[in-house]
Amino acid sequence: MESYRSLITNQREFFRTNQTKEIAFRLNALKKLRSAVKLYEKDFITALNDDLNKSEFEAYSTEIGIILEELRFTISKLRSWVKPERVKTPITHIGSTSYVYSEPYGTTLIISPWNYPFQLAAAPLIGAISAGNCAIIKPSELTPQTSQVFAKMIQEIFPENYITVIQGGAETSQALLQEEFGKIFFTGSVPVGKTVMEAAAQHLTPVTLELGGKSPCIIHEDANLKLAAKRIAWGKFTNAGQTCIAPDYLYIHKRVKDHFLALLREAIQEMYEGHSMTRIVNEKHFDRLTSFMEQGDIFLGGKSNREMLSIEPTVLTSVTWDDRIMADEIFGPILPVLEYTALDDLIVGIRNHPNPLALYLFTSSTRIQNELLESISFGGGCINDTIYHFANPHLPFGGVGTSGIGAYHGKSSFDVFSHKKSVLKQTTLFDIPFRYPHVKNALSKIKLFL
Repeated sequence: MESYRSLITNQREFFRTNQTKEIAFRLNALKKLRSAVKLYEKDFITALNDDLNKSEFEAYSTEIGIILEELRFTISKLRSWVKPERVKTPITHIGSTSYVYSEPYGTTLIISPWNYPFQLAAAPLIGAISAGNCAIIKPSELTPQTSQVFAKMIQEIFPENYITVIQGGAETSQALLQEEFGKIFFTGSVPVGKTVMEAAAQHLTPVTLELGGKSPCIIHEDANLKLAAKRIAWGKFTNAGQTCIAPDYLYIHKRVKDHFLALLREAIQEMYEGHSMTRIVNEKHFDRLTSFMEQGDIFLGGKSNREMLSIEPTVLTSVTWDDRIMADEIFGPILPVLEYTALDDLIVGIRNHPNPLALYLFTSSTRIQNELLESISFGGGCINDTIYHFANPHLPFGGVGTSGIGAYHGKSSFDVFSHKKSVLKQTTLFDIPFRYPHVKNALSKIKLFL
C-alpha cells in the first residue's frame, strides 16, 4: 500500500509557516479558485457529460453555479468570520474579557463522491481554505474525467504542499486513512462512513460525515397538489435521483393520492419526456436499481437500457414497508409511493428508518408543520419544496445520527474546518483574593459569590 506520509509532512511543515492563516493569503486562494473554475467551466461541463451524461443545464445549475456562488459568498464574508468573537463574561470573572478564536486544524483530508463529483469536492475545499488549512482531496474514481479535470485545475493554481488532489480507487482512500490528519471530511455511503470513522479513531481525528438515508416526502390532503407535483418531480429526478437529499419515497394522504399521482405524471412528462437523462454511474448500481422495479406496481416509467445505463423516471405504487426497496436509500430515479390517513401512523413508519438526511412536507397547515418538525429527527429539509434548502448558504447542511455528523455550507463550512479556541484575558490591575484556599473564610465567601 502506497504511503503518503512525505506529502502530509510537507503540508504540515508549510502549515507551520503560518502563511495559510493570513487573511490575504486565504482570500487570494479563494479568488484563484474562483477564476480557475470559470476558466475550466467548459472542461467540467464536458467531463460531467462524459462521466454521467449530465446536460449543460444540469452541470452548471447543480455543480458549477453552486460553487461559484459559494465562493462569492465566502469571499465577501471571510474578514468578519475570522475575527475573534468576543463573548459575555460572568460577574464572577470581573476584570476579564472572553473570546473565541477560530483556529485551523492544519492538514485536512477531503474524500468526495461520484454523484456530484465537482461540487462535492470543491464545496468542502472552500471551507478548508477559508479556515486556513492545507488540504488533500481524494475524488471519486467512478467519475474519472471530472476527477482528472479537477486535479489538473488544482495542480495549476496551488502548490502540492498546500492543496493537492490524489486520484485512485478504494485502496488509495485506505492508504490515506492510515495517515494522521487534523480533520477528515467525508461524503458518501453509510458503510464507508463507518470505515472512515473507525480509521479516524486511531488518531482521534475529528470527522465530518455527510451520508444519506431514506428521505421522506409527505403530501398532506391540504397541500397545493399541482405545485407539489412539479417541485417533487424536479427534486427527485434531477441527476437521475442520484442525490443524497432527493425525496426517497412519497407518503401521500389517501384522500388525495389518485389526484396527486395524475398531476405527478403530468409534471414528469412535461419536464423529462424527450430529454436525455443523467445516466446511472455504473452497471452495479444499474442492476441494483432495476431489481427494485420488480416490486409493487409500475404507475409510470419502468423502461431501462443497460447498455446506456439509463432508467426513465419511474413511480411505483402498491409498495409496503416490507418490500426490499424500502430497506435502504434508493439513490436512483425510482419513486415508491406509500399512503396514510393518520399522522401517527405516518410518524411511526418514518421512524422505522431513523434520522433521514432530509424531510419534505407539503401542507398549508402550520399545526401539522410544527407537529412533524417536532416529532421526526432529520438533517434538514423544506416545507412545500424539495432540496432547495441545500443552496442557501445561511442554512447549515448536514445529517444527524445515521445520516451524518457535522454540517457545512456558508459560514458553517468555515466553522466545520475550524477549532473553536476559548481564551480568557484577565486583568492584572486587581485580584479577587477569596478564590485562594489560604484566605480566611474563603469557602463561605466563595459560596456567597458563586
